[in-house]
Amino acid sequence: MADEFDLEALVHLEQTFYDAGYTDGFAHGRIHGLIEGRALGREKGFEIWEEIGFYEGFATTWQAIYAKHGRDDQRAVHHIKYLLDLVSQFPRINPSADAVASGAMEEIDISKLQRQIRSRYKALCASLGVKPTLRAVDAESTEDSGVQIVDQQKQVWKLEEDARRPTMQGLSF
Repeated sequence: MADEFDLEALVHLEQTFYDAGYTDGFAHGRIHGLIEGRALGREKGFEIWEEIGFYEGFATTWQAIYAKHGRDDQRAVHHIKYLLDLVSQFPRINPSADAVASGAMEEIDISKLQRQIRSRYKALCASLGVKPTLRAVDAESTEDSGVQIVDQQKQVWKLEEDARRPTMQGLSF
């Protein structure tokens, strides 16, 4: 009877179950991490390109205005060309880590390039006499660039003073 029962396996029973659970959980977490990472990357990529596309459209529009009216403001034209050059350097594909490691593609500092594009956009706005609108930038990225953005919502209907003060229950609609 003593030959059938392994006392050593009983001693490490808790560790055995822990290891099995850890292995299963790690594999499951990896799958869900990849799915969530792709979704988050797609969302952040869209936000970044919304902002970069705004800057590119702004510069292209002013370039067309200057070409049509024949204006000769060299400072603004220089800022337009430099801004469009910076936007063209921005990566349009997501390079794999293997391509960067093998040297087939160079590694680009996206946050640095974004800061340069924002700075050039502000310089272009200053030379044009236009107030810069940084509406595509979220509050988290303003900490890096030092620019504060106030989210202003325009009111569709004018509210009367009675509607603005809280009710007796403390509710405001």
